[in-house]
Amino acid sequence: MKIIVVDDEPDVQFLFKQRFRREIRKEEIEFNFFLSAGEVIDYLSTTDNIDIILILSDINMPGMNGLELLKIIKEKTPRQKVFMITAYSDEHNYKTAVEYGADDYLTKPLDFSGLKEKILSL
Repeated sequence: MKIIVVDDEPDVQFLFKQRFRREIRKEEIEFNFFLSAGEVIDYLSTTDNIDIILILSDINMPGMNGLELLKIIKEKTPRQKVFMITAYSDEHNYKTAVEYGADDYLTKPLDFSGLKEKILSL
């Protein structure tokens, strides 16, 4: 299963690779990491994204934020699963994410055990 992770902090890649190392090694999960929403938009527009089962996106990023990315993704592919991630528990962002069609809303620090369960149940 292919998962996209969008976060402007490069350390996030290390965390995901560490926490999902067994699933990556068994080739159960393949992660593609992007540092900006713009990079994801470019990638999705130039590739057949039918095999992407989930997009995990940080909300607060420079340039296009995660909520704007969510809106664009859901307008183009409404069935695409998108989980929003934020370091700040903000009611406005939560409501906007729900309004734009987020499938889940997670706060940092991430509960990787819970996230793993959610991913494997998709």
